[in-house]
Amino acid sequence: MLKNIWIYSVLLLIAFSISSCKENGGGDNNNEELPKLTISNVSLVEGDANSNFSFKVSNNFSSSKEISFNFHTEEVTAGFDIDFIETSGTATIPAGARETYIEVEIVGDIYLEQDEQFKLVLSNPVNATFLNNEGIGTIRNDDTFVFVPEDGYITPESYVGYDLVWADEFNGTSINSSNWTHEIGGHGWGNNELQYYTSRAENSYISDGNLVIQANQESHNGSNYTSARMITAGKQEFTFGRVDIRAILPEGQGIWPALWMLGGNFWDTGWPACGEIDIMELIGHEPSKIHGTCHWGEQGQGFSNNYGNSYSLTNGKKFSDEYHVFSIIWEYNTIRFLVNDTQYFYFDNGNVSGAYPFNADFFFIFNIAVGGNWPGSPDNTTVFPQRMHVDYIRVFQPN
Repeated sequence: MLKNIWIYSVLLLIAFSISSCKENGGGDNNNEELPKLTISNVSLVEGDANSNFSFKVSNNFSSSKEISFNFHTEEVTAGFDIDFIETSGTATIPAGARETYIEVEIVGDIYLEQDEQFKLVLSNPVNATFLNNEGIGTIRNDDTFVFVPEDGYITPESYVGYDLVWADEFNGTSINSSNWTHEIGGHGWGNNELQYYTSRAENSYISDGNLVIQANQESHNGSNYTSARMITAGKQEFTFGRVDIRAILPEGQGIWPALWMLGGNFWDTGWPACGEIDIMELIGHEPSKIHGTCHWGEQGQGFSNNYGNSYSLTNGKKFSDEYHVFSIIWEYNTIRFLVNDTQYFYFDNGNVSGAYPFNADFFFIFNIAVGGNWPGSPDNTTVFPQRMHVDYIRVFQPN
């Protein structure tokens, strides 16, 4: 009797083992494990002409059955027909194969943009399951061209009684290192500013005959914003003359563009003893108003004496709308400030108590600061990137 029970138990164990084998892919193929599908991400440069992003869909082992699934594209930061062509359909992986590819057409252009993304989403698998079903396409910008209308004020290339002694028309393909040096850092620059200044092409570049300084909202070296600050110190320094700078200015809460000058002896005497001439400053939440100011003071003073004035556009116009020309006419003991050849501020040595520092060599500084004591910080109304476009700087001196 015990022998029969033992035989019966063995038979049950064998039967259970056969059943388990079938459930795990052995014997009956109707119950075999399904392949798992994955889709790749794609990150490529945009290009000037249309091209294709090729997404790879693969399974973890070859199957004896054909696999099929649906796919469609979705916008993330890239847009249908503007950045890529909307795509949908059905794809297959033949029996015994391990992969297939899905093409998405990318719309090329020549315009500077941020990197942009879209999704390729898979659904409704047959004879497979998904390990992941979303691929991210990243369209990487490779352009520096920014379209800017030529509208606005323009000044002549010559004046009676003056010679053109230096100019940068920004007509090349890169910033001229014979004229400009980038200052680097994110230490607040004496004003509790928030940006990190870089020499990267993301923050300063030449586009269509313009110098473009661009402020971005991005994490970089401990700062949440980046921008550029360019100087001509030791390369292009002048005493007296007429200076014309044609530019379109940025705007927005916390944005602080400036076209200005420091005395060439800054490295020896420091600020404010070297003197500072602010040809143009704009506080971004007041996009219709610019300021012209002179700063001076004793060596080591730590704060400046200053005197200036402002100029405002009317009828809702802004300095971001079109080009304006910001000028100074700088002579011995006097400086006149102009916008579009209209004088709005006159400064002379009678405004200065103590040493008058403005009868000496000065160099130029172009920058966009973000945040700081004067403009305050950006908020949720501030749009990035913000750009300052400079068409030219010209320096004329009496002949």
